[in-house]
Amino acid sequence: MVILIAGTSHTGKTILAQKLLEKYKYPYISIDHLKMGLIRSKYTNISVEDDENLEKYLWPIVREIIKTNIENNQNIIIEGVYIPFSFKDDFSEEYLKSIKYICLIMTEKYIKNNIENILKYENVIENRLYKDNINIDEFIEENKYNLDMCKKYGYNYILIDDKYDIDWRY
Repeated sequence: MVILIAGTSHTGKTILAQKLLEKYKYPYISIDHLKMGLIRSKYTNISVEDDENLEKYLWPIVREIIKTNIENNQNIIIEGVYIPFSFKDDFSEEYLKSIKYICLIMTEKYIKNNIENILKYENVIENRLYKDNINIDEFIEENKYNLDMCKKYGYNYILIDDKYDIDWRY
């Protein structure tokens, strides 16, 4: 089983991956860790902020990791913002039977009412070396876009609206 956890930054992808690891003992990969390894090792000169090109660069690698795990009948959780909404186009039906996808999405109301907590808990799993400066309007738009795309593609999503209470029993 391959579990893909998508969503914009700060929606809780890493904590969900950690909870699933603890419950099911499936290892997880953070696409951000792969990104930073490739950037720091100078295997790419793409900027950390260049999300569009990072997705194009990282997705083929992640896609092949997914295929290898399925072919070897191994379980893995992969979380990150660089999972394209068109990901299903890259897999046959046989592969897709072994892939579960979930996107974490925060509503505008939740973001506006909880921005302090969103920033407070950004390091709950990872100890980021820098503080993100979130533009609330962009953050709201990114989450709205993800919701629209999940609806368009018929993907599973968790809508975080009143309180942050994710059912991690996937």
